[in-house]
Amino acid sequence: MNSNESLAIGIDIGGTGTKFGIVDKNGNVLFSGEMSTKKHKEIEGFIEELHGHLEVLIGRAGGIGRIRGIGMGAPNGNFYTGTIEYAPNLPWSGIIPIAKMMSDKFQLPVTLTNDANAAAIGEMMYGAAKGMRDFIMITLGTGVGSGIVANGQLIYGHDGFAGELGHTIVIPDGRMHQGTGKKGSLESYASATGVRLTALEMLENSKEDSLLRDADKDTLDSKVVYNAAIKGDKLALEIFDFTGKILGLALANAVMFSSPEAIILFGGLTKAGDLILKPTRKHMEENLIQVFQNKVKILVSHLKESDAAILGASALAWDKK
Repeated sequence: MNSNESLAIGIDIGGTGTKFGIVDKNGNVLFSGEMSTKKHKEIEGFIEELHGHLEVLIGRAGGIGRIRGIGMGAPNGNFYTGTIEYAPNLPWSGIIPIAKMMSDKFQLPVTLTNDANAAAIGEMMYGAAKGMRDFIMITLGTGVGSGIVANGQLIYGHDGFAGELGHTIVIPDGRMHQGTGKKGSLESYASATGVRLTALEMLENSKEDSLLRDADKDTLDSKVVYNAAIKGDKLALEIFDFTGKILGLALANAVMFSSPEAIILFGGLTKAGDLILKPTRKHMEENLIQVFQNKVKILVSHLKESDAAILGASALAWDKK
């Protein structure tokens, strides 16, 4: 580690846990840690604990003088205002001016965006999208997030909330989304949560023999479906085919409005490999008009899942002078 080199802090706030780390310009996570998000009912207590953890890491990295700034990714994080706004899966309600609060506490510039946008910036700076000017990042986890980059710029929209492909409607009057109350969104089908709901529906509506029938319904999740699918279970394979069909349709729509060079997938569901990728590619191509066909790559993120959230957030800090 060059003792004169500038470093950045990356913080990823999740509904359950918050990851943080100190990163160099080459994308090496030098020091990192994690703490609970949900145990803090008040934002002030959360910032106080986070400051305590980071103070130790900053000392190990050579002191505050080496830190260029802080980048943060959070659900409903607004790049323009530095506020977290009405995030349904965080313990703090309303509008939280977290960038200002963090800047006051650390005496450093702080940049905030939503978690999927942070992932897109990280992918562009350190990962599979390095050198690309037009791509879409899709995060397939508990939910479905997205970040859209066009002409080398992340698209924020007029209010900072552009790029919510997970909440676009793919099946009119379809499955109810518990968080938003809207019906038929992509997130309701193509997330890990969606795979679980599809499994429960197919088990209910089919008489097919399946390993999934032996699973406890309370613990049946996308990993259980994957384990059954790799054993050749017909119903589990149908669940992944259906999920890929919905995701492929949504990606076709995304391609036709922004013409990206690539779509980069990240998150837990990508671990299913070709079980999800093959039907997704097939149905994306089938739904594209000819001028867009066979042009857009579907790639899996190059970033290590354990570091990706920290890297993506830290990349925001390099834009600050």
